[in-house]
Amino acid sequence: MKFIKPFCLSILLLLISNVTAQEFKLGKVSIAELQEKAHPKDTAAAAAILYKKGSSRIEYNQNDGFVTVTDVETRIKIYKKEGYSWVTHKVWYYNNSNISEKVSFSDAITYNLVDGKIEKTKLKSEGIFDEVRNKFSGQKKITMPNVKEGSIIEFKYTIRSPARMIREWDFQTSIPVNYSEFVTFVPEYYTFNARQKGYVFPKMTVEKNSKTILITSKERIGNGFGPGTRTEFSQDKIDYIETKTTYVGENFPAMKDEAFVNNIDNYTSSIQHELSMVKFPNEPLKPYSTDWNSVVKTIYDYETFGLELNKTGYFENDLKVILAGKDSPEEKIMTILNHVKSSVKWNGYYGYDCDNGVRKSYKEKSGNVGDINLMLTAMLRYAGLTANPVLVSTRSNGIPLFPNRTAFNYVIAAVETPNGNILLDATDKFSTPNILPLRTLNWQGRLIRKDGTSEDVDLMPSKPSGDNIFINYTIDSEGKVTGKTRRQCTDYNAMITRDNISGLKEEEYLEKLENENNKIEISEYSRTNEKEILLPIVETYSFTGNNLCEQIGGKIYINPMLFFTNEKNPFKQEVREYPVDFGFPFADKYNITIQIPEGFSVESLPAPAVMTMEDNLGTFKYNIAVSGNSLQLVVAHQINEAIVGTDKYEMLKEYYKAMIAKETEKIVLKRI
Repeated sequence: MKFIKPFCLSILLLLISNVTAQEFKLGKVSIAELQEKAHPKDTAAAAAILYKKGSSRIEYNQNDGFVTVTDVETRIKIYKKEGYSWVTHKVWYYNNSNISEKVSFSDAITYNLVDGKIEKTKLKSEGIFDEVRNKFSGQKKITMPNVKEGSIIEFKYTIRSPARMIREWDFQTSIPVNYSEFVTFVPEYYTFNARQKGYVFPKMTVEKNSKTILITSKERIGNGFGPGTRTEFSQDKIDYIETKTTYVGENFPAMKDEAFVNNIDNYTSSIQHELSMVKFPNEPLKPYSTDWNSVVKTIYDYETFGLELNKTGYFENDLKVILAGKDSPEEKIMTILNHVKSSVKWNGYYGYDCDNGVRKSYKEKSGNVGDINLMLTAMLRYAGLTANPVLVSTRSNGIPLFPNRTAFNYVIAAVETPNGNILLDATDKFSTPNILPLRTLNWQGRLIRKDGTSEDVDLMPSKPSGDNIFINYTIDSEGKVTGKTRRQCTDYNAMITRDNISGLKEEEYLEKLENENNKIEISEYSRTNEKEILLPIVETYSFTGNNLCEQIGGKIYINPMLFFTNEKNPFKQEVREYPVDFGFPFADKYNITIQIPEGFSVESLPAPAVMTMEDNLGTFKYNIAVSGNSLQLVVAHQINEAIVGTDKYEMLKEYYKAMIAKETEKIVLKRI
């Protein structure tokens, strides 16, 4: 047996590691990468991230102290035209009096293979844009040049931020990611809470290194005048420990958006960092976000939050007038909610604290979410109700995973009663008590009281919203269908219907309704309770349809639910990775009467059916019967939970499969 000498062994290991490790470096695009026609593990992918490397380093400089410098470099392969959206890349940054960041792009190049050679096209200044997102932030945007199917684009950008910030890093996105690496360099003075989310996780390694800061000082020696005056320089040396943490993810699949997912980002593999505390030598420890109570106390103490709740003078005279004779809590709540809605319009900006301030917003009749709903809370308190603000993260903002002040971006009001909380939002003209805008229905919010205590508040509705449909229609011998529909919607279904109607002329709305319902023709349309938002909204109309039946061999085949039939199962995946989010529980009921044409009789009918899921998750009932020359169909479909966990997915999938099979069964009529 031959033995390998230690020196030779080390050389061998080095060679092996060099062969197996892939080099990721800007400018090192290969012909093989450009020749690749499809992603090897996801042939349907329109593009892929070949590699993405980032580092966030908290470093010291003489002028600004500690700052965070984040460098990111990315290489993306475009396989298909559908991947052209990746040609544009945006990086947001804070730009306000509290936080100011700077973003710069560099090394942006498009690579193409032309006649077997690599052709480079550099990004020019006209492809770089600086845009305003809102009054608090902007974004730098680039659009890469000369992109075709098969192109590779790569670029680098740098973000300079205050030392207390480390950006979230996504290891997954809507296209495959071959390699993703993120490294943080944190001095011992800063403590961050790091949280990973998602279903696949990167590998993590940690190492500690000794670092040194050199601080140069200068001092004037002498009386400041004459030849004896001089400047002396000195240097102070500060040693500290820096923690380097490396996260590496390889061959992460694309995130596939599925039906009824409130925000796919909630389930994307990523790493988040929240500053927990700062402790400099010879200075007291300064805590930041450690738990939810400390987070909400910090927020409540903001001048733009808690102090705004104490201001009442600007509305007292108005409230005395509108509350005259209103004694019950319900009357007071509705009166104040309607008053705020009619007095102050939402300007479209989110935020849990005030922008203009409640007094100015009331005077100018416009404000952000914080201005409006903190004003609402203050008025409810003035009326003697136990009202408090509730911090919310909207559906688009994601689910708050761990205590931090940036987890929330919205606020609503809650009135505490012996029967539970009544949740209110005055930014939406169609919202009512406990019927909030859909954007706020995101698991849980955080209620804050005056004494600093806080608690979780369930934002998800528990009462089913109704959709009750009555149809009476006649089929003639040629298969033409003529009928009338009455549709009554309650709670969230009513809010959605009112929102769909709002801002549309009746002709536009009806044209949309006709196109969505098998090109029927609608006449005699009317609606009631459109503006009485505490009542169900009701739509009635007559309709005719020439393509709602099939005539084959002298027989008429018709789906009895017509254009209200559920025809496709939204749950197609073998395995569901994300919870099913319906938004709210619902109860759909159909009562349908069908007149059989003269000279025809029923040859076959769908059989009655009843399906019930475990744990009272939902039920489906279907019953049809013949009565003389007519048919009576009653269908009920009810889901009792707004959010269904993945453990119940298979049951839900089979339930929908059976329900759709039943709803798509046809009545067969034959000539007598």
